[in-house]
Amino acid sequence: MSADPVSDKRRLRRVLSERRRAVPPAEAMRVASRIAALLLAEPRVRSARRIALYAALEGEVPSRPLFDALLALGKPCLFPRALEPRALAFAVVADWSELRPGRYGVLEPPAQAAVIRPEEGDLVLVPGVAFDRAGNRLGRGQGCYDRAFPPAAPRPPLLIGVAYQLQLVDAVPHGETDRRMDAVVTEQGLHWTGGAAP
Repeated sequence: MSADPVSDKRRLRRVLSERRRAVPPAEAMRVASRIAALLLAEPRVRSARRIALYAALEGEVPSRPLFDALLALGKPCLFPRALEPRALAFAVVADWSELRPGRYGVLEPPAQAAVIRPEEGDLVLVPGVAFDRAGNRLGRGQGCYDRAFPPAAPRPPLLIGVAYQLQLVDAVPHGETDRRMDAVVTEQGLHWTGGAAP
């Protein structure tokens, strides 16, 4: 990395965005199914009280296969809703059809859905542009997840970054306010980072 982390992040976003958009839809769904299987085989996922997912944007690993599998297990699922300024609120979603296009065109819970804050005992699946094996994450630049789950927050949920293997890089530029992931999962496996290693 250079001495300019802002430029490093911009460069990494550009490179990884191109790679992610090149993933064919059929391959994206294959990866999504593989990641769902890996997560469902993980004891910490199966024992989580509630699991927060995301509705994938272009270039993100689809979450629908995992959502359907979690519902079949009777696991409560949360999805984020975008608030101003650059904040997230989470609400329970019992059926994919409940999701509606939100502030930025992302599918999210309807405005009337009751807000639940994920905390210790819960698990949050987080999309991103790039991840490294230390759990550092590069998002889209809004800092929404960093604000929702700051590094020093009390009783935090476990955060697992979800990505294609091609999004795993040697080092992600990061700062003190960037929230590390407790684990990162790709189609090649689930890797716990130091702080949350079993």
